Amino acid sequence: MGRNNKGDIESGFRENIYINNNARDQLYPTMLESPQLRWAFIRKVYAILCMQMLLTTAVAATVVFVRPIPNFVTHTTSGIVVYIFLCLLPFILLIPLYYFHKSHPLNLLLLTLFTITIAFAVGLACAFTKGRIILEATILTSVVVFGLTLYTFWAVKRGKDFTFLGPFLFASLLVLLVFGLIQIFLPLGKISVMVYSGLAALIFCGFIVFDTNNMIKRYNYDDYIWAAVSLYLDVVNLFMVLVTFFNAAD
Repeated sequence: MGRNNKGDIESGFRENIYINNNARDQLYPTMLESPQLRWAFIRKVYAILCMQMLLTTAVAATVVFVRPIPNFVTHTTSGIVVYIFLCLLPFILLIPLYYFHKSHPLNLLLLTLFTITIAFAVGLACAFTKGRIILEATILTSVVVFGLTLYTFWAVKRGKDFTFLGPFLFASLLVLLVFGLIQIFLPLGKISVMVYSGLAALIFCGFIVFDTNNMIKRYNYDDYIWAAVSLYLDVVNLFMVLVTFFNAAD
């Protein structure tokens, strides 16, 4: 009888330890799924995102330092056509990437092509920008992304939910697109560009919080590619609008 009581006590003690550890690993209070599986998903998403950022840096640096590339794009008619095509290609690739983001290895191939096309556009933007401005935008983007990511994990852990931001961010993005088109055909000067870039930076900060919240709570385990794409676009867009802002302010 004594041995049975001792065994029950040890079993209950181990169960309590498991429950406490499991509760500590939970990302938010109402979490019903396995924290270990969700953490594995998050690590996979950030691993893919890091690979995308490394590829983007490599491609963009090649475009910046191999001067014949930006010169060809900006000084020849065929180069302009290629540039327009490469600007439209990411939007074209997003369609098959969305429909096949769960199909391995096709999803990785499409993701690589998508990342390269985005990186080429980033490289062209940086090729005609001062190095100081690129460095400032890079540092600020890194600090903001890191800080907002930590804040989102901290807030979600305490029961916050940022899903409500979705409609506001979508509406804001539409306003940005319309205003951007107006700027192309009717330039409004440096001040308007700075205002536009500042508002765009705030909106993409909101997208970082929103998409991080979705990664923690909403995405299925097979949606790791699409989760990485969402965060990648947030980071790249934030960097680009900061470059635009510093260029206008320079």
